Amino acid sequence: MPPQTRDGSSKLPFVVLVLAAGTFLMGTTEFVVAGLLPEIADDLNVSTSQAGLLITAFAVGMIVGAPTMAIATLRLPRRSTLVLALVVFSLGHVVAAVSSPFAVVLAARVVTALATGAFWCVGAVVATTAAGPASTSRALGLLLGGMNLANVAGVPLGSWLGQVSDWRGPFWVLAALSAGAAVAIGRFIPDEERRETRSVRAELAALRQGRVWLALSATALLLGGVLATYTYISPLLTERAGVPTWAVPLVLTGYGLSALLGTTIGGRLGDRRPLATLFTAAAASTLVLLLLVLRSTSPVATVVLVMVMGATGFAAAPVLGSVIMRFVRSAPTLASALGSSAPNVGIAMGSGVAGIALASSLRQSGPPLVGAVAAALTLVPLTALALMHATRATATARPWPLLTPVSEHGCGGDAVRAVPCSETAGTSRP
Repeated sequence: MPPQTRDGSSKLPFVVLVLAAGTFLMGTTEFVVAGLLPEIADDLNVSTSQAGLLITAFAVGMIVGAPTMAIATLRLPRRSTLVLALVVFSLGHVVAAVSSPFAVVLAARVVTALATGAFWCVGAVVATTAAGPASTSRALGLLLGGMNLANVAGVPLGSWLGQVSDWRGPFWVLAALSAGAAVAIGRFIPDEERRETRSVRAELAALRQGRVWLALSATALLLGGVLATYTYISPLLTERAGVPTWAVPLVLTGYGLSALLGTTIGGRLGDRRPLATLFTAAAASTLVLLLLVLRSTSPVATVVLVMVMGATGFAAAPVLGSVIMRFVRSAPTLASALGSSAPNVGIAMGSGVAGIALASSLRQSGPPLVGAVAAALTLVPLTALALMHATRATATARPWPLLTPVSEHGCGGDAVRAVPCSETAGTSRP
């Protein structure tokens, strides 16, 4: 069990902090290119839109790579997988930093995305296992906090470094830091106490549960809606709300801090009241996005709403990840990978629709309207989950396993387990 603080709450293990540092580096590399597109385009002799493919390639690499790498590394020890992912991540940045052909840099971005997918899906399993079932949402919230901190600090610092030196400078720094992180992971992540035989068949079988796909759908819809709006937030701020261009980075920093706050609050509340937290986050996000459509002509209201949007949208992220992990506790790796792919699917689809809305007569109010519809649709899979909860509770005359306190190693206790003991009795580990 994780150590207890004076107020009785579980203290997250140090390994979770180490893994959060890794997600910080990977969140930085995903978004830092956006601030360096003109410099990259000039140096590699391509158009800015072509240079933008470096961002698209990374997103596609995450969508495809996370589940693919989850299966490919399934039988490797988890510590070895994390170290290997960071080594490949570092080498990918070295290749990009020393290359001139655009195609090579593009390929290096895909490779780093594959490494990011492998790190996230395994890191999420290691973090939640170390934290214990009762602190799953908090552990995932801290990992997502690393991603959000990248937006607040890593991306601005990387963009600044690329502009005062060269766009390759941030790539060298990320290569060095990720190599150091690989050493730290090898040092602080404990080896598995006993070698588990993890089965691809078991991982795939865990995905047969309809409730897993409902949670994945909610993830894609809610985060896709919020981040699709965020993709086109600059024209909303400057052209519709009248916010000065120089103030946009400050607003985006405030958004990042709010998102960091949201993951922290959602992680703490989600371990106790997961469904209530998810419904509140989805409903609040829908309301905030609708208000952005209606009130975005006011600069003050727009800035406030953008920051609130970060908090409400990301409050659900660790809870959704925790719900998925609890449903498939015996075979979590592939589900964790799909959980990291789902937001990217939502972003890809949502930003495409939001771009069409931006070019329509809706103009700058189009993207937040698309986001509001996506956030509202999140209530559909969440309602289905709640109905499944009620059905199970009625059939078994006890709460649904998602909310049932049981011990980590048997029936009864104070930790949350994925399934009731009656469902696991007589089964063997795959």
